[in-house]
Amino acid sequence: EPLTLEDVLNICDQEKPDGVIVSFGGQTPLKIAKALEANGVRILGTSTEGIDLAEDRKRFGKLLDELKIPCPPYGTASNLDEALATSATVGYPVLVRPSYVLGGRAMEICYDDVALREYMEKAVNVSPEHPVLIDRFLEDAFEFDVDAVCDGREVFIGGVMQHIEEAG
Repeated sequence: EPLTLEDVLNICDQEKPDGVIVSFGGQTPLKIAKALEANGVRILGTSTEGIDLAEDRKRFGKLLDELKIPCPPYGTASNLDEALATSATVGYPVLVRPSYVLGGRAMEICYDDVALREYMEKAVNVSPEHPVLIDRFLEDAFEFDVDAVCDGREVFIGGVMQHIEEAG
């Protein structure tokens, strides 16, 4: 059964935990983190602010710029015309996906305007509130996950994993 806010609040009411870790389980726990916090549940690990920073492309891009960390060109689009213009600026091939999705669902690599038009026609609710993200797709790239824990002073890297599927 899907995990719901009500389920987690009921468990917290019953078990009285010191807090809840929302970093496991994909998008569902990430989506209910703010509501849990608003209901007085302490979030352990990555804060709701950190989750939002990681998922909000504009905020994350600004942070990368401030830290002088390079990244492929990217943009957002709320309709087909914006998507075509952004893709022309970013340069094909592009990786297109709904905003606020980290798990790879509904992603597509578009190599030209025709493929982009097809994606936009079948894309989830594309609107100013729900734009699509458009990134330059890096052919033959590698994607890695680095799991780290920090106590505020020291960082421990517990694992580095290379993704087997195509990077995106």
